[in-house]
Amino acid sequence: MSRIHTVHLTASSPDDIAAAGRLLRAGRLVAMPTETVYGLAANALDASAVVRIFEAKGRPADNPLIVHIAEPEALTALCREIPPAALALAQRFWPGPLTLVLPRRAIVPDAVTAGLSTVAVRLPALPAARAVIRAAGTPLAAPSANLSGRPSPTTADHVRADFEGLIDAILDGGPCQWGIESTVVSVAHHPPRLLRPGGVTRESLCEVIPNLVVDPAVRGEPADGETPSAPGMKYRHYAPRAPLTILRGPAVRAADYARSRPGPVAVLCFDEEWNDFAGLARVSYGSRSDPLSLARSLFDALRRLDALNARQLFARCPEGGGVEAAVRNRLRKAAGFQTRDV
Repeated sequence: MSRIHTVHLTASSPDDIAAAGRLLRAGRLVAMPTETVYGLAANALDASAVVRIFEAKGRPADNPLIVHIAEPEALTALCREIPPAALALAQRFWPGPLTLVLPRRAIVPDAVTAGLSTVAVRLPALPAARAVIRAAGTPLAAPSANLSGRPSPTTADHVRADFEGLIDAILDGGPCQWGIESTVVSVAHHPPRLLRPGGVTRESLCEVIPNLVVDPAVRGEPADGETPSAPGMKYRHYAPRAPLTILRGPAVRAADYARSRPGPVAVLCFDEEWNDFAGLARVSYGSRSDPLSLARSLFDALRRLDALNARQLFARCPEGGGVEAAVRNRLRKAAGFQTRDV
């Protein structure tokens, strides 16, 4: 793509929010904060604007996008059917880090849905994100504001590193609250299906819809030729440039294994394991006893790990449920599902 001038805006400024809305109405691309990660937004009902998202990110065209709305009532304009399970989930978890996959109306361009009969919709919790949607006067398609396959952005600086000079504006709203993308649930399936874990945990979802099933792609790669029904299901995501392997087992044995590999190597570890990996290049991403700290820091830590320019990267991964399951999902995708027991 040719270089353009990227405008830097501040989410706390009503004038800058209005400016972002004008750009979006004109078919331009604006990176905006949400409570999960920064999104690369375009008018979801303008197919040519949506195509620019794919071009800027280098995103495969068969990877559908999430449409962001500012009011629950906007769902009816995008979806031709809203099952009771969708209403129950929206009432409990919206606004918040939950995306619902529903049967789409014809108003939603094929470019958004990758030609599927469904559309993924979210009502973000961050007031600034909803303010931008209202200023634009239209739903916004907004995948994570990173180059395709790279770690997702949780600060405006991450967005600048990937998109300075390539998109029209970056709206800085500070660090993201959650640090990982939204939970995705298909209510177009019966029973409803968890397609991607996130801040709204499987356990919380089951309190509302006890018959929820977990899609096999959450635990492993979809089969070759399978069309992803939600963002992030098919392709290697969140990945640093060097090969990454998850090391399972005691920290001491994991450290011994990392030291035995041809260097240079670097390790992503828990705070509690910092001393176990002494002598190795390492980045900590939070405490294993505080899953939210792991989620908030994961993508920033992967970017810092990448900056160490190691030949091989290794990561320690949480094994529990709840938010830990979402962190594990992102790390496994970043590693291309490469895991070693030590």
